[in-house]
Formats: sequence, structure tokens, C-alpha cells
Amino acid sequence: MSIAIKTEERTERSRRDKYFLPYEIRWLLDERRYKLWEKSRRIGATYTVAYGDVKGVIKTPKWPVWFSSADESAAKEYITYCETWAKVFDVVATNLGEVLLDSKHGVTALTLEFKDGGRIHALRSNPRGFRSKGGRVRLDEFAWHDDQQALWMAAQPCVMWGGDVQILSTHNGKQGLFYKFLDAAKAGENDFVVHRTDIFDAVREGLADKIAGRTLTESERQAFIDTLHKNAADEETWQQEYCCIPLDEATAFLTYELIGAIEDAEAGDPSKYAGGPCYVGGDIARRRDLFVLWVAERVGDVLWTREVVARKGISFAEQDAELDRVMRTYHVARVCMDQTGMGEKPVEDAKRRYGDYVVEGVQMTAETKQELANGLKRQAEDRSVRIPKDKDVRDDLHAVRKITTVAGNVRFDAERTDAGHADRFWAAALSAHAAGTGKPTPRLRSLATSPYEQHRTEVPA
Repeated sequence: MSIAIKTEERTERSRRDKYFLPYEIRWLLDERRYKLWEKSRRIGATYTVAYGDVKGVIKTPKWPVWFSSADESAAKEYITYCETWAKVFDVVATNLGEVLLDSKHGVTALTLEFKDGGRIHALRSNPRGFRSKGGRVRLDEFAWHDDQQALWMAAQPCVMWGGDVQILSTHNGKQGLFYKFLDAAKAGENDFVVHRTDIFDAVREGLADKIAGRTLTESERQAFIDTLHKNAADEETWQQEYCCIPLDEATAFLTYELIGAIEDAEAGDPSKYAGGPCYVGGDIARRRDLFVLWVAERVGDVLWTREVVARKGISFAEQDAELDRVMRTYHVARVCMDQTGMGEKPVEDAKRRYGDYVVEGVQMTAETKQELANGLKRQAEDRSVRIPKDKDVRDDLHAVRKITTVAGNVRFDAERTDAGHADRFWAAALSAHAAGTGKPTPRLRSLATSPYEQHRTEVPA
């Protein structure tokens, strides 16, 4: 290897280390022809792509870059980045401004021309701009283009004779071509290689430090993330724009908007219990999912969540102990528990301790699930229930999907994750069902007295 080549490699490595974070360097070093970047907002992706494009045009000027953004401001920002990198590479690049590409259809592009003839074009979201073109294709925020299908049909043939394709975007639901490409790539069904950088990855690899201009502590990095989360418009924005989680509100049984409307900072706090009748929903699990007890107190016409017990992998004896604690702590008028499968024995045991008039076992059939889910949704729509402002609760309630099968049957389901199987949703629904089964029944037998009212043996109606 010649001295000149070694020197250039050292210079290039020095530039990368100076300007880029590890996740950006991985993108730049990946020279495969088809790349997808599933990313958070504002992590430097367009800035990184611009560097690679300037370097590529300098090295191979015969392959121009055709960059398409979802809006004009992003196209201008990209060209500005390219001008900056041209100066770093110490090459002459002239900004030609807006160049007419197609007079018939009025298609224009912001164009940067290099001294050896190489060009970088930044197009608006117009598929016609790619027609009869060849070179490198860059589709920025692809999920947010108005017509992804038309844009891809026009852009993909550009690389038939050479060049490469880079698609980068935050998510915009699951209905578009970006999600389909991503899903297929992860299954090995197309040629795209996937890079994924959510806000947590980016901060872990130095984003917040770079923004602050100094080395931060772990607590400062967490505060940076917490501030972004707090200032996101809603949970959907946070999930899609920062966490690389595509959402599909079209099939969500409870939307984030509806969930947000029944959240309250005082819900879920046992110290707020006012001594009124409570209704408990119990979702039974032993290994994979969560054991959940959802306690709600009736205050006037509203069911206020007082406590959500969520435990994973605990024994049935520990589950019994949690229920006993809840029964001692609150004036429980009714308990509805999942009796399906492994729930048979816990329900039988609870009935033996507290009586059939207090404990109801619920078989979670498709018909029953529909009744429970609809009951919880009605309460949410009527604003007659209050739930904690808690991410895990919010995600569980949003996770349930209403699905109509080919045969026309309705079922309710959720993806099983490490966090469970929408167990809090079903516990909340069982609690709401318990509250709707009639007037509170006097509890004639108790393991202990309530800490709120010593020696009381009846639950007030």
C-alpha cells in the first residue's frame, strides 16, 4: 500500500472520529448497495448521509446523487450540509440554486455542482424528478412522503446500471412502503440491510454529550431523554419519532387520545384511598405473563384506580398473599378474576376465603373478552374511570387490537412481549366489570381489618 493511500486512510479515519458518533460511523462504513436506516428524529442521519454523498461524488463523479425529502426545508438543509462537507474535503462545489429538470411538468431540484462535473440534486417529494435518471438514490423521511409507491417506482430503476439506494426515515404507522420494506428486510426477503438507531441508542453513543459540548453524567443523559419524552406532543409522537416503534391507531382498540383523556396524576396512588367500596380485577399468570390486580374505588360516578399490582413469575402462594393484602387494605365489594386454565385453583381458593358473593371467576372466552373490552371502553368514553399516568399502563391499554376474522368473528388480542400480554388491560377490564355487577355486597368474613377503619366488617353500599 502506497504512502499516499495510507495517508488518505488516516485522514478519512480522523475526519470520521472528529465529526461522527459510532452509529453514524457504522452507517458510513457499510458499503452495501441497499441500506435502510430506521431512526429517531434529529440524531444526525441526514448530516451523515450528506458526508457520504459528497465523498462518493468526489470519488465517482459519473454517479450523481438524487436526494428526495418530504419537504423543501429538508432539501435545503441537506444541500447546506453538502456544502459544508465540500469545504471539509477542500473541493470546489458551486451551488446552482434551483435547476429545472423537467420543463413540461415543472420539476426542479436544488443542485450542487463539483469542479469535476459531479452533481448532487435535492428534489422535493416529486416522483417525476427520478424519471430517466441514473446514479445514487437517497430517500429521506420516506415514510412521510405523500406517495411512497409512486416515488419508489420512479426511483428504483435509477440504480440499475450502478449506484446505490439509501432510505432513512422515522416511522409513520404500518401502512406504508417504508414499513413493508423494513419488515421484509428483517425477514431476509429483500436486499436491504437495516440500521436501527432509536433515541436511547443515540444518547448511549454520545448524542446528548455532543449537543451539550461536554461529557455528561448518566443522570444528565437520562434527564435529556426524559425532557424529550415530556415535551413530545403525545405518546404516539414519542413512540414513532424517537423510539422507532411504528403505531397502527387504525386497529388500536383504545387510542392514545382516549387513554390520555382518563389519565390522572392522583390515580394509582394507594394513599388517596378515601375508604369507599373498591372493585378488583385479577389477571392470573405464572411464568410468561404478568399477574395483575387492578383496584378501583368508586367515588361518586367515577372509578378511581387506587393501586395496580403487577408481578411476573411469582408463585401462586405469593399471588394469594397479594390478594389477601388488597382485601385487608381496601373495602372490597367485588373481585372478578380470570378463571381460565391455571386460574381455576386461585379462583376456588379465593372463593373459599371470601365467599362466592365477593369473588367471581370469569372464563375468558372470545365472547367474554368482547364484553369486558367493550365495558372498559364505554367507561373510558364516558370519562367515568381514572387511570394512572404510567407508561406501562398506557402501553398495555393501547396494545389490545380488535380484529375481525374472515368469518366475521371479533377477537381481541395483543402482541406478547417481555412486558407481558396486555395483562393490565384485562385486569382493568375485569375491575370495571366487577363494578358493574350490582350493589356492593357486605363482606361478612375478613382476614383482617382495614387500616382505614378498624373493626369494620361490612362494606358500605
